[in-house]
Formats: sequence, structure tokens, C-alpha cells
Amino acid sequence: MTVGLFFQHLVNGISLGSLYALIAIGYTMVYGIVRLINFAHGDIIMLAAYFVFFGVGMFSLPWWLAVIVSIALTVLVGIVIEKAAYKPLREAPRISVLISAIGVSFFLENMGLVVFGGRAKAFYVPPIFKGVINISGVSITNLGIIIPIISAILLFGMVYIVNHTVTGMAMRACSKDMDTAKLMGIDVDAIISFTFGIGSALAAVGGIMWALKYPQIHPLIGIMPGLKCFIAAVVGGIGNIPGAMLGGFLLGLGEILLVAFLPGLSGYRDAFAFIILIVILLFKPTGILGEKVAEKV
Repeated sequence: MTVGLFFQHLVNGISLGSLYALIAIGYTMVYGIVRLINFAHGDIIMLAAYFVFFGVGMFSLPWWLAVIVSIALTVLVGIVIEKAAYKPLREAPRISVLISAIGVSFFLENMGLVVFGGRAKAFYVPPIFKGVINISGVSITNLGIIIPIISAILLFGMVYIVNHTVTGMAMRACSKDMDTAKLMGIDVDAIISFTFGIGSALAAVGGIMWALKYPQIHPLIGIMPGLKCFIAAVVGGIGNIPGAMLGGFLLGLGEILLVAFLPGLSGYRDAFAFIILIVILLFKPTGILGEKVAEKV
């Protein structure tokens, strides 16, 4: 492998890893507050891509406006899911909420098959994303530059919101002890809805960029990215935003470099993520940046 080819794969890995990191934060934020694995998160990715597809194709909206509408609708869907499927089970055993999350995921996937059809559709990619820049023999698409930049802005924006705003302080309080947060006057329901909304917004941006990167969408498009981003969150330390970022970048780079150095294993690319998950759970169940949490007895 030449140096130029190595840097080519490195750029591709950073682009993919930034997408994983962005989507993984939605998982880790929800888990950090309500201790719920929102398995419908991957299907929200799919909905965001379809909202843009129909906004451009059916309603003839400008692409940028279709993106804004898609993010707004996806946030609304995320909040409705929380109110309808998770809030009534807040005092129920965790297994009940987990089953509800799986049920919501299956519902969205099958609703997508019925409403959108099972045939894959071509996703419109604006010309601005199609250009290619050559730097010392390394070819970088405009999209390959734009994705990490947008992801970095949103990731650091989330860190700022959580650590330096009143709402972020309330989110951290709820994650530590929800009952005490209620006693302190925090509107826990509003904070949880806000968390689902902002997590869905990140998933929407990630889903749109995923569709731009791989411009063919279908109702099951969110399953594998959703699973991989869940793995990224677990690898980094679920409930920890920097951990989700780290896990996403490591997973994206690992996938690309695995295929680069061992092309014979390219068919096992998806399996690589699950192998990493098993190894992490065996040797560091809390993840790379995760901390042990004492259980109350």
C-alpha cells in the first residue's frame, strides 16, 4: 500500500466515522437520561431521508428547504414516539420499555414498506456535493469534506449545550437522579422530550448525509447504520457524548482500514463492528470512556 492510498482510505474512514459519531450521540443522550436504548433511532434516519426525497420530488421544494422541513418533521416524529410509546411506560420495568422500542422500530419499518414501497429509490444529490478535490494524489469529494465539518460543528454544539447551558444542566441533573431533579423544580417530561427531539434532529442530519453518501434509499436503510451507531455508542461508553464521538470515529476508521489492509475480508465488513462489540463487552463493558455506576439497593 502506498502512502497516497493510505491517506485516501484515512479520509474515507474519517468521513464515515463522523457520520457514525453524529448518529451515535442520539443513542447515548437518550440512554444517559432515561436509560433506554431507542432502537427506533435507526428508522428515524430512514424517515429523514424520505422526507427530503418527497419534499424535492413531490412538492418541488428547493433542496435546502426540503432539508429544513425534514429535520423539523423528524424532530416532531421523535417527540411523538417518546410521548406515545415511552412516556406511559416510564415507571414500568425496563424490559417493557425495551420491547416497546423494538415494537416502534418494526412499526416504522413496515409502515415505510407500505407507504413508500419496497423498491429502492434514487436520492437526489445536489451538484455542490459532487465535486472532487485532488491533494497530492488523494482524491477527496466535496461531500467527504462537508460531512466531517457539519458533524464536528454539531458534535461540539451538543457538548456546549450539555455542559454550558441551563437546559444542559437540567439534562445532567435528570441523568444523575430523576426523582431529585423533580424535587428541584425541573420539568423532567420537558427535558426528556427535548432530548428525544434533539437526538432525532442529529439522526435526521446523519440520515440525510448518509443518503447523500450512498444515494439510494429504501425503508430498511436505517437498520444497519442504526445498529452500527449503537455499537459505536457502546464502544465509546454509552451515556457519554465524547465516548460516542470516539466510538463512531474508531468504528468508521476500523471498517475502512480493515478492507484496505485485508481486502479478502471485505465481505465481513459489517461483522467487524459486531466483533468489536463482543470484545468491548468482554473486556470493558462500560466502554472506553464509560464509568461504572453504583446501583442503588
